[in-house]
Amino acid sequence: MADVGDQKPSFDSPTTPFRKVVLPAEETVRIPRPPAPGPSVPIQPPAKPATKPPAKPSKKPSAQPPAQPLAQAPTQSPMRPPMQPPMQPPVRRPPMPPMPPPLPPKPPARRLWDIPIKAVYLFGAILATVLAVGLIFFVFSGDVPTNNQPGEQIVRVAPIPTSATPTAAAPSPTVTESPIVLPPVPESKAYKSLPGTASAVTGTITDNKVGISYPRLASPWKARSYPPYSIAQRIGKVEIPFTIIASAMYPGESPAKKPSSNADYREIATQAVRWTIRTQYPKGATVEWTASKKVSLGKGWTLGYKVTYTDGGKQEVAQAMLSIIEVGKTKPAMLMASIPESNKARWRDLNTLAQQVRPL
Repeated sequence: MADVGDQKPSFDSPTTPFRKVVLPAEETVRIPRPPAPGPSVPIQPPAKPATKPPAKPSKKPSAQPPAQPLAQAPTQSPMRPPMQPPMQPPVRRPPMPPMPPPLPPKPPARRLWDIPIKAVYLFGAILATVLAVGLIFFVFSGDVPTNNQPGEQIVRVAPIPTSATPTAAAPSPTVTESPIVLPPVPESKAYKSLPGTASAVTGTITDNKVGISYPRLASPWKARSYPPYSIAQRIGKVEIPFTIIASAMYPGESPAKKPSSNADYREIATQAVRWTIRTQYPKGATVEWTASKKVSLGKGWTLGYKVTYTDGGKQEVAQAMLSIIEVGKTKPAMLMASIPESNKARWRDLNTLAQQVRPL
């Protein structure tokens, strides 16, 4: 039998403040498979086993050691469904822009033989029409003046014959016209107001071909194209003696050099008056000067004259004017007007023309 003193007591010393507590072994918790989708239930952690607070040691020593506490079986927590996170509202994303429609395929380049035959025929017909109209105007241009009245006759006006002396080798010209004899031209003579009533001025005739402008007169004057003039205003029938206002280039040959003095323009105007006596009045007409002065604007000369002639066995008179205007060329421009006695109520229109003719 062993000595009692050699045995180690199984109880703690009475001086130990706390009693050693043995915790139960780690618990193994089985988590069941999550049930079918349903309402979310928060998952709670398993409850820890309740432990008794250590008993306070007794101050009196006991003869027998206290019994060892039995290991308690782990407390099993009731099975709870696993905790699922709360449902959050879905995040709304901005709608995606629609995809642009695919580009149409590029049409193939049209070739010459792809043009419809109708379009070819139409283009050919238009081209043929334009060519035919152009050919007609080219062939018959100048033969018939525009805006002619039915039954009008066209009187051709001969140019002033050249004053050049023929050479000895050249054949002698045949004289068919008697020379026009004119009285000496005064160096200066004012244009007096003629009898009659001046026609209303309705606008300005701008003759770009000749390079001058002058008044457009009201009815009964009518502006027409009348060869060999560029533009003409007429009254009544186209017959000698004419009632006409017309613009054209000087009908004679161009001077050897550009006129520079008033005497040069006065001489050219005299030659132009001689041309009008031959072409605008019956044969045997005579001239009396009524005006001789420089043009109102620019360089040039104006002559006024009264023409006496016999028509149908009856002697008549006509009033006329003619202006030569420098237009930047060697050959000057010409404005002429002649009003026979049958329209003497329009004689005052000659004063209007002489005062308002202008170079462009």
